[in-house]
Amino acid sequence: MNTRVNICGVELKNPVIAASGTFGFGREYNEFYDVGMLGGISSKGLTLLPREGNDGVRIAETPSGILNCVGLQNPGVEAFIERELPFMRESGAVVIANAAGSSLQDYEKICERLSETDVDMIELNISCPNVRCGGMSFGVLPSSVEEVTRAARSHCSKPLIVKLTPNVSDIADNARAAENGGADAVSLINTLTGMAVDVYTRRPVLGNVTGGLSGPCVKPVALRMVRQVYKAVSVPIIGLGGITSARDVLEFMLCGAAAVQVGTANLSDPLACADIVNGLTAEMEKCRIDDINDIVGKLLD
Repeated sequence: MNTRVNICGVELKNPVIAASGTFGFGREYNEFYDVGMLGGISSKGLTLLPREGNDGVRIAETPSGILNCVGLQNPGVEAFIERELPFMRESGAVVIANAAGSSLQDYEKICERLSETDVDMIELNISCPNVRCGGMSFGVLPSSVEEVTRAARSHCSKPLIVKLTPNVSDIADNARAAENGGADAVSLINTLTGMAVDVYTRRPVLGNVTGGLSGPCVKPVALRMVRQVYKAVSVPIIGLGGITSARDVLEFMLCGAAAVQVGTANLSDPLACADIVNGLTAEMEKCRIDDINDIVGKLLD
């Protein structure tokens, strides 16, 4: 059975990628299993300078998911290149650098710097607050999606993935905007905005008040949005949102994803990605699939 997939000319041994923000740079998980078995690893979200992240409570459990407001804590792009990239490169998994910023210039500079390295792909996190627009996320309006993608593209020599937020009126419009701006692929969905309340203190649980909701609870939304985007763009789609099993992988691929990312599942089970990869061929056999690429977008509407 063939599990290899090709995204923008980059070959992955299987379609399972560890999602940004839930896997660090792979070191800790490599103590549980050989992370080189994965198709790819998307790094912790990187900014030009180191960030400490948000103060206060940053994680809150919800039924079938979690809320987080970590705030892009990361060592900065130079520390990543010096200390983390060599390990990721040696692991054998495809290396995807997740890039974040608060201005167009930030995205231009970080994409230019990462393009000078041997990362395989760059994933643009456009759910960051745009300081020029009063904190509105770059990913909310199609016009700003196209603008930030075009800016990054002009300074990026690697395959460019744009990660789309679901907190929009029409995600298909935003996907088309990313494609128009020069994206080679899109990944979706990022987290849904939510909050948790403590009735005893009468305060929000999270220090940042709101946070990003992820986990199995968002999977139905993610599947629907992947299907919408598949019908709207011609670039490859990387699907994510609540994936916990090999069957989930096949569901996303039927809806149009060429590969997937596994996020929150890693936090509840450090072996999640390994178990999904190990279970993939058995699930393919049950569904009579010889080549996993054959089912991409083949959902019968």
